[in-house]
Amino acid sequence: MFRLIVMLLFLYTPSAFAQTNQLPDFTGLVEKHGAAVVNISAVQNSNAVNNQVLPEIQGLPENSPFYDFFKRHMQPFPAPRRSEPKSLGSGFIISADGYILTNAHVVETADEITVKLNDKREFTAEIIGTDRKTDIALIKINATDLPKVTQGNPENLKVGEWVVAIGSPFGFEHSVTAGIVSAKGRSLAQENYVPFIQTDVAINPGNSGGPLFNMRGEVVGINSQIYSRTGGFMGLSFAIPINVATEIADQLKANGKVSRGRIGVMIQEVTKELAESFGLSDSNGALVVSVEKGGPADQAGIKPRDIILKFDEKEVGISADLPRIVGNTKPKSKVSIEVWREGALKTIKVEVGETPSDDAAENRKLKQGKKTNTSNRLGLALSEINDEQKKQLEIANGLLVEDMQPGIASRSGIRIGDIILGLNSKDVKTVEQFNELLSQVKSGKNIALLVKRSDITTFITMKLTDDDKKD
Repeated sequence: MFRLIVMLLFLYTPSAFAQTNQLPDFTGLVEKHGAAVVNISAVQNSNAVNNQVLPEIQGLPENSPFYDFFKRHMQPFPAPRRSEPKSLGSGFIISADGYILTNAHVVETADEITVKLNDKREFTAEIIGTDRKTDIALIKINATDLPKVTQGNPENLKVGEWVVAIGSPFGFEHSVTAGIVSAKGRSLAQENYVPFIQTDVAINPGNSGGPLFNMRGEVVGINSQIYSRTGGFMGLSFAIPINVATEIADQLKANGKVSRGRIGVMIQEVTKELAESFGLSDSNGALVVSVEKGGPADQAGIKPRDIILKFDEKEVGISADLPRIVGNTKPKSKVSIEVWREGALKTIKVEVGETPSDDAAENRKLKQGKKTNTSNRLGLALSEINDEQKKQLEIANGLLVEDMQPGIASRSGIRIGDIILGLNSKDVKTVEQFNELLSQVKSGKNIALLVKRSDITTFITMKLTDDDKKD
């Protein structure tokens, strides 16, 4: 018994208490830098993607971590009504004259953006530019002498280091959560241009776009998304490194868009088994699966089965490194590529091309069809899609919305770039057929258009009137 008492006394000595007091104190950081964090809300009109539930995820609550994820990566069909203001996310001030960084998925569909500061002042913001590929947006408010964040260097972050997030989860403004860096340079599916910082900081809907601070009060990342199998926070949060964000922001500020390089190859990871079969001693590099005909890589002589080991003197450790390296290369630059081909190293010179903008990439292969310059009864200018384009899009028929006038179609949610597959019970194959079917519908009757947008197909209904094209 005596020994037990001695042991207990030892465990509760002042030195033991001192060890427990080594946990970090975040109060100074929050007091000094929290004022630069903002809440972002918006009003979205009938043409905006509001909080409409996607066809594939009906019933998914807005407070589910999956809601923002699906809303970001899939294009829902908007409801034909004006929405109420909604808290969408967070952001932080990067310059005293009102420039603010946030996530693209927070603001890209908004018609009116309201920024609320820590001192309760509210400002209307304008979008300077957005970049979906990195999920970065730059917005601006008309104000001066604003508090701003100090930017750090994510390269200096260490796994296990304490980090702090400030944001507006579920609309609870200026909430503070803390955790540690779990990993660096994470690659996520369909995220080719961002080496994410993984943390266990509690992140929820509304935190998107908010800052991730190190213990020196420097912003090292932008909180972007979480991973969850249950719909709740599971300790896996991902932030965009601030150096990636500022590079994008600089381009958005200068040009309103982002220019990034491309070479036109499809790649896959080099596994241990693949490395062995190709005669490599390790599994570094990116294996070229296919080469775009006529693209920069094709013109330079890159071939399928080449393994790209270096690009512009930069090591390609894993396949996910290559899109980031190429994307960060200025278009029209002439660089060297080191490849492993048929058991030997080979150096190839390539002139880097330019990645099309989001909208251009979406419609590039569609706009070669037969066009009409005349708007129909709905105010839509349509074009026909050729056989090869149908094959690429995996559709049997359809008409591309090339242009539109304000009116019933735009109010109902039709967008430029949509593909109309059918009208009521009929498939549509030609512009002439579509207009003929449309002319047979009497004023006051409802029609249903079967519309494909990205990977989503759904019906959009509208009632025709005598002044269909008038707004």
